[in-house]
Amino acid sequence: SNELFLSHFITFVNIINFFIATIMEEVMDNPLYLYDLEYKNVIGVDEAGRGPLAGPVVAAAVILKEYSEELDEINDSKKLTEKKREKLYDIIMKNFDVAVGISTVEEIDKLNILNADFLAMRRALKDLKSLKNEKEYTVLVDGNLKIKEYIGKQLPIVKGDAKSLSIAAASIIAKVTRDRLMKDLANIYPDYSFEKHKGYGTKTHIEAIKDKGAIEGVHRKVFLRKILETEEEKTKW
Repeated sequence: SNELFLSHFITFVNIINFFIATIMEEVMDNPLYLYDLEYKNVIGVDEAGRGPLAGPVVAAAVILKEYSEELDEINDSKKLTEKKREKLYDIIMKNFDVAVGISTVEEIDKLNILNADFLAMRRALKDLKSLKNEKEYTVLVDGNLKIKEYIGKQLPIVKGDAKSLSIAAASIIAKVTRDRLMKDLANIYPDYSFEKHKGYGTKTHIEAIKDKGAIEGVHRKVFLRKILETEEEKTKW
């Protein structure tokens, strides 16, 4: 009976080792997750909507709850189709603690886009409920700038949305959230095609602004000034 017990025990140990090896193999296959592991407890932060002529700027802050292989498809939101981002949005919401911060068009005009961007990031970080526990987190933020006025450990990562799983997840949440807001605006202002260009300065969008005028509280005045001045200069020539 001892031999039988030993045989069963060895089989059990082998099964456990197999599962551990499988999990480790999955982790090792994901360089974005391995990148985050170097910093232990991380918060990923990214934004969407720095460049458009209309709409708010949206930032997201995320903390991974537990790694699973369904996260392997997460990458820089700009490299993914809209359909894929929508699918990954649900996966991220399930596997991460998530918070979103928004700066309005009025705030962008008043503060400038960079400061409004930082404000949205600070709002997202403040709302991230997981900060209430006692772990010390390192904020990994996409880009080459630290978040202004944020008190806490942080590290800017150039092209971070292609290097860090947490930043990539934050970039998808920010992008999908902003796209949904722009689709809502498209329902209110159907003549401007916000659902297509999401507020960016496409030819269609600029023509709609010239034809129908800018929308108060939706279009960014400072951004429009530059675009329309450039367009006027072109017509002079």
